[in-house]
Amino acid sequence: KRFRLIELTSPVMPNIASAKKNMRKSRAAQVRNRAQRSTLRTALKKAKAENASPEAMAEAVTLLDRAARKGLVHKNAAARRKSRMAKAAAKTAA
Repeated sequence: KRFRLIELTSPVMPNIASAKKNMRKSRAAQVRNRAQRSTLRTALKKAKAENASPEAMAEAVTLLDRAARKGLVHKNAAARRKSRMAKAAAKTAA
């Protein structure tokens, strides 16, 4: 099975079937969230660079919106980051 390795590497293994399933689900979500967070951070760093292209900014905004929609970051935090990126971009353009 896909999650067998996760079950075997855990220091605590529950006895109840629903608890085992919840543990598998939370571990899978943890792995998925870590990957999405890493992608988001990379895009934000590229957009924050001094010679950032408009495509990099658009990519970062798209990823921020998606992360907020999926609950990876709070919607207000995403809005704040987008606002600050836009402000910085306008400052460098002027």
